[in-house]
Amino acid sequence: MPSPDPSLPHVRNALGLAALDAGDADGAIGYFTAASEADPTAPALWMNLAKAQRLARNDAAERTALEAALAIDQIHLMALIRLAELHERRGELGSATDRWNVALSLLVQIPDPTPQLRQLIDHASAFIARRRQALADALDAGLAKALSAASERDRNRATAACDMMTGRRDMLPHRCHGFYYPFLPADEFFDPRHFPWLERLEAATPVIRAELQAIMASADPGLAPYIGMPPGTPRNLWSKLDRSPDWSALHLWRDGARIDAVCERAPRTAALVESLPLARIEGRAPAVFFSILKAGKTIPPHTGVTNIRSIVHLPLIVPGDCGFRVGGETREWREGEAFVFDDTIEHEAWNRSSEDRALLILDCWNPHLSGDEQDIIRQIFAISAAQRPDRPVRG
Repeated sequence: MPSPDPSLPHVRNALGLAALDAGDADGAIGYFTAASEADPTAPALWMNLAKAQRLARNDAAERTALEAALAIDQIHLMALIRLAELHERRGELGSATDRWNVALSLLVQIPDPTPQLRQLIDHASAFIARRRQALADALDAGLAKALSAASERDRNRATAACDMMTGRRDMLPHRCHGFYYPFLPADEFFDPRHFPWLERLEAATPVIRAELQAIMASADPGLAPYIGMPPGTPRNLWSKLDRSPDWSALHLWRDGARIDAVCERAPRTAALVESLPLARIEGRAPAVFFSILKAGKTIPPHTGVTNIRSIVHLPLIVPGDCGFRVGGETREWREGEAFVFDDTIEHEAWNRSSEDRALLILDCWNPHLSGDEQDIIRQIFAISAAQRPDRPVRG
């Protein structure tokens, strides 16, 4: 009887398992690497490689293998658990919290969990509770002075925001997928009188449009898909647009950071933006970008991440049959006519024409926030970021 072909993935996998049983982590890594390279679509091979790398104490290689498994199966439970354990082991508390949250959401759906799964559920729950408490303690200490000096209204809002952020209380808010600030009015489209600088922005439409058109006509416009979800993200309403050019963007500012290379390509736009009173939070705001929605494409109904901001749309190139809905109100974009809305209220967009649609989008403070509240919010995010030193905190 002929011997099994050692080049076959399942044969190499079997040899790797035998090496693991013999305590030979390095040998197992070699076999599992060869197996996963021969069949990169099998999550089990990547998981075996991750286990061998974990035994060899090679954290970076273990992470790579686990993320490869998640790229194939976005809700691979054991890959999510092992990544959470890896981040926790390395003290990467922000990433560990994110992974344990996703893993726990899957674990609790398992009927009659085994004792081993119950132990994981208990561990994830306890870890998340500790992280929430640590953040709550840091916020209580870090904001004590600012809150004591604030008005009663501002203090009540800020305290409720922190309590929501840390799970100490529930509310029925706008639908934010990040930071919610209580008691702000639910304005679908804000009164433009809150933003007297909009006239200056609108007056610059021809200049801004010309700079965008020059960029679009270049050999490399630099556009990137607006939606880019990390490996392991469960399927959701954005999956259809994930890494798709149907909705693309070119950022001048992102997460509060000026992108010099892009601003140099649109210098007059950048100069105008720098003169505007936008929301400025280190590592978080503002975001300023050209947004391109391809002909015949739509953006599904969704809600944004935080109601502390207002979103400004300046229409630059608008073919016919394009529309935008926020809550119960639908509007047409008109070139050169800006509007401002609360993106935590459900909204959607469509371009049913045969040409692409282009906007300049930027964010500013919600006009119902006081100056003191803006300062407190900056402190909230600075304290939160300090609790997650391995990665930036996003809204």
